[in-house]
Amino acid sequence: MGRLTAIVLGAAAGGGFPQWNCRCAVCLLAWAGDPRVTPRTQASLAVSADERHWVVLNASPDLRAQIAANPILQPQQDLRGSPIAAVVLTGAEVDQVAGLLTLRERQPFALYATADTLATVGANPIFGVLAPGVVSRQAVSIGDRFAPAPDIEAELFAVPGKLPLYLEGDSPALALETEVNVGVDIRSGGKRLVFVPGAAASIPELMRRFAHADAIFFDGTLFTDDEMIRSGTGGKTGRRMGHMPIDGEDGSLAALTGVAARRVFIHINNTNPILIAGSPERKKVEAAGWEIAEDGLKVVL
Repeated sequence: MGRLTAIVLGAAAGGGFPQWNCRCAVCLLAWAGDPRVTPRTQASLAVSADERHWVVLNASPDLRAQIAANPILQPQQDLRGSPIAAVVLTGAEVDQVAGLLTLRERQPFALYATADTLATVGANPIFGVLAPGVVSRQAVSIGDRFAPAPDIEAELFAVPGKLPLYLEGDSPALALETEVNVGVDIRSGGKRLVFVPGAAASIPELMRRFAHADAIFFDGTLFTDDEMIRSGTGGKTGRRMGHMPIDGEDGSLAALTGVAARRVFIHINNTNPILIAGSPERKKVEAAGWEIAEDGLKVVL
């Protein structure tokens, strides 16, 4: 059994960074080529125990570009083939599932998700391009362990969140612990990695898992809850969108104080000032022991 390796395929929230239609203060720096900011694709992680068989956590719309940027995910032998053994979904948001369409060329792999998420994917006929006889869809119950690749054991667990935006309706229930929004607990060789790209609140279950983890990749969508309102880019708070803020008394920075694991913020919105090297917000999270994910970041446990 080898080491548990994780590679950040994408670190940004939906829309990427810079967002294609945005001129917010942070995106303007990226469009201008300011060296303090680094462009990022939409959030996804690849994990492996042998660096030959890879599990992709969430299939972002940028998956094609992410494969092109990471030789370890490119064909290694034979006329057709892929090191991607499985895809694990934490939900059915567009930025979690759209990349599945990139994997439609009759390449075998296993797709793991909760029954609710698989039902949402299955209800959209466009995903029928993933031929049932080629791509196996494996429903996983919360708390059950499964093996998506050699020497890797995984478990899905409920995280406070909400339905995907396109399903939520006018009055969505927020911060529920259901199958529609989950985290992934990955274990191999005595090492443990936890992936939570979306969390509306911190709960004791999260803290218990983090206490036993060697590395966590956690929701870093917004620095403040009203960030998009203040920047003029949206009318919703972070919590309304299913994401707890980083800053504040009830933010993730305060809630996760004392967690000993390597801590990395991922799924970072284009408006978030932690994307700017040297910003006060970036300095604050780094002083608290956090890293800011960039595409290509490699973590070996």
